[in-house]
Amino acid sequence: MEKPILNYWQLRLENLKEALVSNNFEVFIANNAREAGRMVMDKILPKLAPKTISWGGSMTFVATDLYDMLKAYPNAKILDTFDKSLSPEESLERRRESLLVDLFITGTNAVTRSGELVNLDMIGNRVSGITFGPKNVVVMVGRNKVVEDLEAAIGRIKNYAAPINAMRLNKKTPCAKTGACEECKSPERICNSWTFTQKSFPKGRIKVVLINENLGL
Repeated sequence: MEKPILNYWQLRLENLKEALVSNNFEVFIANNAREAGRMVMDKILPKLAPKTISWGGSMTFVATDLYDMLKAYPNAKILDTFDKSLSPEESLERRRESLLVDLFITGTNAVTRSGELVNLDMIGNRVSGITFGPKNVVVMVGRNKVVEDLEAAIGRIKNYAAPINAMRLNKKTPCAKTGACEECKSPERICNSWTFTQKSFPKGRIKVVLINENLGL
């Protein structure tokens, strides 16, 4: 068999799609990051016709080229929460505004085989957007985020994704030095708000794009 790894993950993602659909998510599968970005632009946006669009922090989102494509998108007002020209106060206000857009795009820290999204946030704008506020949400998911169950999701986040993100963001936290969660009380702690999204409500509000490629942390 050619490309057995891709074929293996295609089967895993098809099974995961069924689980997510049974939990009221709308689900798409893409072969790679570029295809995932085009899928959002060509299949999801025309159907939703959003007048306002924003996003939460996500390396996967950036890897799909959606960030660049949406900044040039002429049919909606874009609230760019990545804009480095904003002051800290302006950046926070824009993140607050992003919770009332028609379409919010982000990633996820983990997704269980039973179709549950698991996330951990520092200030909460990303998990807030997933749970309530934006009319529609698109969650971009690399295959490396797929885990067996809730316990595995929590372990993955605390002992892999969070320490690496702390290192990436130059945070002065114990995990940035040890590579594992220390249940710290650091003022720069990035692990503050957990969310476990078991179902999409209303049905189809959250759209999940599963990507057959390792993306993000």
